[in-house]
Amino acid sequence: MILPKLILGHAPLIAQVMFFGALLSAIKSCASATLLAPSVTFAENIVKGMFKHLSDKQLLKVMRITVLSFTVVVTFFAVNSELSIFKMVESAYKITLVTAFVPLTFGIYWSRSNSLGGLLAIICGLVVWISCEILAPQATLPPQLAGLIASLSGMLLGGLVPRGQLRKA
Repeated sequence: MILPKLILGHAPLIAQVMFFGALLSAIKSCASATLLAPSVTFAENIVKGMFKHLSDKQLLKVMRITVLSFTVVVTFFAVNSELSIFKMVESAYKITLVTAFVPLTFGIYWSRSNSLGGLLAIICGLVVWISCEILAPQATLPPQLAGLIASLSGMLLGGLVPRGQLRKA
């Protein structure tokens, strides 16, 4: 609140309008990007992978439904949460850390990465993280670090499966 109080106390009215207008614009931009990125990623990489014969029009409808669904869930969480905005953002990035970081990084840099490893990384990271958040949130090993280690283990386990075995399954 230091900067807003400074602007309100010492800046002329036009500067206040410009500052708060820019602030609202930045907040709306970040909020839309935060909703669009996972929604489109989910629709493109998961739904489109499961339903190979979707037309562009059907995929667009799926993306719109996903954006709406994510918006409802996030809004419900925000309205019913006692957390500060900082803590809510921190929680959101924990999910990204335990589910997306390892598959993305290994997918780019590790030649043995595959779909099985990515799926195991996501599932293991999410299950371990949520379990630790519920059962031992104040443990010596933070829940998000336990989830990251589980995600890494899932990726390595999936990557060690010979490529020929993946085609047979």
